[in-house]
Amino acid sequence: MKYLIKKFIEEKQEDGSVKKLIGFEVTNTTGQNLYIDKRVDNTGTDEEQIAVAQSAAQPEIDEWNAQFAVVGREWDAETNSFVPEPEPVEESNE
Repeated sequence: MKYLIKKFIEEKQEDGSVKKLIGFEVTNTTGQNLYIDKRVDNTGTDEEQIAVAQSAAQPEIDEWNAQFAVVGREWDAETNSFVPEPEPVEESNE
């Protein structure tokens, strides 16, 4: 999956603390997109904050991505099974 950062905003909370709003655009291998935001403590480096936000979002991302597990697969109605996908062809260096 590909993750793009779409938001990285400091937000002052009602209690006076500051949180970071981090938004992701997630693209899976079938080209589907999910947009998801998470608020995290405004501590650590940018990379640490993004990692915390991704970790918090990952269960929702995994659940969303699971719905595409069989999308695009060919179904054989006679055998009631998926048609095997062809093996990838390795390129020769010759």
